[in-house]
Amino acid sequence: MKKVMFLMVVFSLIMSSCSSTKSVVKKTPKPTTKVDRIVANALEYKGVRYKFGGITNRGMDCSGIVYVAFDSENVQLPRISRDMAKRGQKIALSKVKKGDLLFFKTKKNRRGDINHVGLVVSHIKRQIKFVHATTSRGVIVSALSEKYWKNAFVKATTIL
Repeated sequence: MKKVMFLMVVFSLIMSSCSSTKSVVKKTPKPTTKVDRIVANALEYKGVRYKFGGITNRGMDCSGIVYVAFDSENVQLPRISRDMAKRGQKIALSKVKKGDLLFFKTKKNRRGDINHVGLVVSHIKRQIKFVHATTSRGVIVSALSEKYWKNAFVKATTIL
């Protein structure tokens, strides 16, 4: 009889704990537009280390992240940032939107060519954020308002 009572108490405790436990699982909405899917793909590489010429989660460079993100939606772009800069239509910064490209000439560049690219992830209240790969921090999201990027900025283009 004691065993039966013990089992009933244990069973009721288990059942009460199961019924009172509510787990809330937030689902991230799936990207619906081509631009959303391109940006989401690029953001999946956030935190990946920098590797010159890299296009995988083992290493990525700035043009690699853009190349792979657009390729995931069957949009073909050149592999090198200075060649990417020749594609699309040049737009004013005020017109930049998610999915557009930002091009830069960094101080490390001796020839004066465009040598860096980023993919716009948001443009809210004149604050432009973009995903790109840096040699020191890998794939990150930065703001165009940061002094370094503001000074190195050359132009923005829209591809889609």
